Amino acid sequence: MSDIENRIMELEIKSAHQDDTIEQFNQIVIEQQKTIAELKRHMEQLQSKISHLQENNSKEVAEPPPPHY
Repeated sequence: MSDIENRIMELEIKSAHQDDTIEQFNQIVIEQQKTIAELKRHMEQLQSKISHLQENNSKEVAEPPPPHY
């Protein structure tokens, strides 16, 4: 093989490895995006629960004590 053919083959091998690495990174990004979406959903649920608890707590505090106190 000539020098140019060897260089082309090396470039094709490097390109194939880079394609594989990019695909692996892409899969990692997809998994991370799913995790982020799930964490956002959990955070929104927790914020809703906290808000609900704060509303209930403020209603309980606003109620005057019974007359026998």
